[in-house]
Amino acid sequence: MKTVRWGILSTAKIGTEQVIPAIQKAENCSVVGIASRSAEGASQVASELGIANSFGSYEQLLASPEIDAIYNPLPNHLHVDWSIKALQAGKHVLCEKPLGLDVNDAQRLLEASAAHPGLKVMEAFMYRHHPQWQKAKELVTTGELGRICTINSVFSYFNRDPENIRNQPGMGGGGLMDIGCYPISLSRFLLEREPERVVGKVEFDPEFKVDRFASAILDFGSATATFSCSTQMVPYQRVNIFGTEGRFEIEIPFNAPIDRPCKTWLQKGEELESIDIPICNQYTIQAELFAEAILNDTPVPTPLDDAIGNMKVIESILESAEKKEWIEVK
Repeated sequence: MKTVRWGILSTAKIGTEQVIPAIQKAENCSVVGIASRSAEGASQVASELGIANSFGSYEQLLASPEIDAIYNPLPNHLHVDWSIKALQAGKHVLCEKPLGLDVNDAQRLLEASAAHPGLKVMEAFMYRHHPQWQKAKELVTTGELGRICTINSVFSYFNRDPENIRNQPGMGGGGLMDIGCYPISLSRFLLEREPERVVGKVEFDPEFKVDRFASAILDFGSATATFSCSTQMVPYQRVNIFGTEGRFEIEIPFNAPIDRPCKTWLQKGEELESIDIPICNQYTIQAELFAEAILNDTPVPTPLDDAIGNMKVIESILESAEKKEWIEVK
């Protein structure tokens, strides 16, 4: 097998607009099927995106022998159950973030994956694979920035649509689950360890009952990470990594554009160097790396343990906001 044949669970917007076209451009991947809750909906999207097979249910797609791996962009509350069903059907799984609704939910998928050691499972944190983040990782690990002191992140958009899943608590909505997970993930990725404790302030929408604003400090011992995220704030995103000898700034850290170079800046002393990262698609890179792990039977870039660690920090921030005190991350 030189090409991984993908099936897509649902016609979710993130899949149809971003991930599916990106997978179709990957050299070692092909998208051969897509499923929806209605045969008509699946057929329409399949026709629009040039996908050969459409299925009127998720079960039909999982039963297809023509599919090796599935991409799961279902709402958060369906991530774990359908990923487990995919494993039971003998499919590799790339599941959108966050992996589950909470630590216990995500743990179910980790345990299920252990029963299928021949299958690959990964949380789809696409940003980590982008060259701008590989550059950030290199600057941190080689010590070019000196000792890392703090990492500051902001990620926001404005969405008060009551029908949107991000505004529905029963479906795992809220800012921390949707976008706050990124600043948490990146700090753990760069520092290569877990925060010892966290403190957070969280504001809930009185109508939707989901968190619409959150700020937190993550204490890593020798360094901190601070972030703010909001689903009801002016759209913006930015990351700054501060060290004793340098600073690295990423202009569009998460939704990296695919039609122009990404801008980053490296400051050393008083000098500021602009570094343009060549055009690429982080979703395509993610698909290729995941397919590579399948084809070569090697570990996936991001193990499921990492997803559990991220969820523990989210839960600790929510607990801190409720108790109004520092919470140890266990």
